[in-house]
Amino acid sequence: MEFSHVSVLLEESINALSVKQVGIYVDGTLGGGGHSSRLLTHSENARLIGIDRDKEALAAARKRLEKFGDRVTYCHANYSQIKEILKNEGISQIDGAILDLGVSSYQLDNAGRGFSYNHDAALDMRMDRSQGKTAYDVVNGYDKIRLAKIFRDYGEEKFAERIANKIENFRQTKPVETTFELVELIKEGIPAAKRREGGHPAKRVFQAIRIEVNGELEVLKQSIQDFFDCLKPGGRLAIITFHSLEDRIVKNCFNDFCKGCTCPPDFPICVCGNKPKGRLIFKKPVIAGKQELENNSRASCAKLRVIEKLG
Repeated sequence: MEFSHVSVLLEESINALSVKQVGIYVDGTLGGGGHSSRLLTHSENARLIGIDRDKEALAAARKRLEKFGDRVTYCHANYSQIKEILKNEGISQIDGAILDLGVSSYQLDNAGRGFSYNHDAALDMRMDRSQGKTAYDVVNGYDKIRLAKIFRDYGEEKFAERIANKIENFRQTKPVETTFELVELIKEGIPAAKRREGGHPAKRVFQAIRIEVNGELEVLKQSIQDFFDCLKPGGRLAIITFHSLEDRIVKNCFNDFCKGCTCPPDFPICVCGNKPKGRLIFKKPVIAGKQELENNSRASCAKLRVIEKLG
């Protein structure tokens, strides 16, 4: 299957980065290279460090960005390794960075990757296929209490316990081996009247398992701090999220960077000496417009937040 992915909020994110003609930028979730291609086209002399956990994504990006030659450095890694990556490249500070935290269209539509509840496939869901833990390991290896907690915490699934019980009962006979087997168990755990609400009934559980398999939220908060640390004064960090758990982490981290004095309100003067380290480019997250939503329904959940580091 050919790697394809439509980059969401493309113009908005690149414009918000305020790309310089000479600068160093990082795409921490390179994917098919859509955002990076637009960034490099925007600036004739910018250098880009492209990072992705998925080797297939990196191969596709190499092909798409080939015309930019040695202006691009490719890294098969997790964006959480940003400081180590920059150190290895001899780079101390960057002018900007972007993180698109969504799953690519290729990963969703490629049945063999096991991300989608619309395709029958082996339970996998690994973004980095060289890593050990798969969705099969989570679904069949975790007890029902741990499964329910994941479904509740990462998927905000109201019927987490019921679904976990269905899975545990099924496992008494055989392992849950495919996405469609899992979908049926999820449906059985959700009351019939509720299955027709809020899109596909398996959406939240599949999201939760994917987050657990790939450790997506475990590294996000520290990674935001690390990326912010690496910015030059005036440098910007743009992050696109696709569900409330990610967006809440990004929002809270950005707000912390923008906080100044933390003294109690009744103090006559500031004694903490804290000053804001960043400023928000948008007061509210940017969302997809009508035209983009017509062309790409997967952009409906996307939110863009951007922060600039102060000197």
